[in-house]
Amino acid sequence: MKSLLSLLAAGLLLAGPTLAQQPVQAIIRTMKDPATKQVVVVAHRADWRSEPENSIPGIESAIKMGVDMVEIDLKKSKDGVLILMHDETLNRTTTGKGKPSDYTWAELQQLTLKNEHGGPTRLRIPTFEQCMLAAKGRVMVNVDKGYDYYQEAYDVLEKTGTVDHAVIKSYETYATVKAAHGNLLNSKLLYMPIIGLEKPGAEASIREYEQQLKPVAYELNFASDTALTHSIYQTIPKTGSKIWFNSLWASQNAGHDDERSVEENQPADGWGWLLAHGATIIQTDRPAELLAYLRARQLHK
Repeated sequence: MKSLLSLLAAGLLLAGPTLAQQPVQAIIRTMKDPATKQVVVVAHRADWRSEPENSIPGIESAIKMGVDMVEIDLKKSKDGVLILMHDETLNRTTTGKGKPSDYTWAELQQLTLKNEHGGPTRLRIPTFEQCMLAAKGRVMVNVDKGYDYYQEAYDVLEKTGTVDHAVIKSYETYATVKAAHGNLLNSKLLYMPIIGLEKPGAEASIREYEQQLKPVAYELNFASDTALTHSIYQTIPKTGSKIWFNSLWASQNAGHDDERSVEENQPADGWGWLLAHGATIIQTDRPAELLAYLRARQLHK
């Protein structure tokens, strides 16, 4: 009997953490809890300051920091493999040239990723499946530039058991998304509309989503303070959705960005301003610094 119990215990260890023990489950609860004061931190292209962007080591580094979500981008190889890649071409981030879709997966594996300074590394381009296996049970993933591969991305999430780990997003109206992917909108896969507040139809799009879907969050972009303060975005939390602001670069947040917060040492007018205007999710290129800022204010564990 003792040996049997020992074998069972060993099997449980090999199987990894139970659902209740997985850190990602607490993050998912925070994402779905409109009452929590905890702010969700998203690492843009993972930790690209320390590792190549859209790489597995970049994801690992962001997880070690304690971020809640990593943002990645999708492209597809010539033979249909979903890979992590931001640009339309391989030129900037890899040792290759041309479009990813011009190469088979095997051919892409002959290339290596570049670091932030453009120097070659020994790292290979990862697949979306590899990304989700690395994230599984540990961190959520924002699938950017993935709308064109919605069903294929969903299939990978199903295969890896990570459907509830992911947020997919697009600029499309509710009617467009419903017509194309309505069968997936009520699944565990979380959907988020991106709204450019200066664009015509922005308020109508928010209203339609509020009435028809109640997304997990809205990603709101604005180039001026007035574009935000004159919008109807304040109704969003009342429907149970979160507000996602980007602190990446000034054109997305009217200058209340990472650089103001870190380089100019004015976090009150950077991240603090975004928080004061309703941010409950912030995507950043400075995840370590943002985490420290939020933790000092008891807005992140």
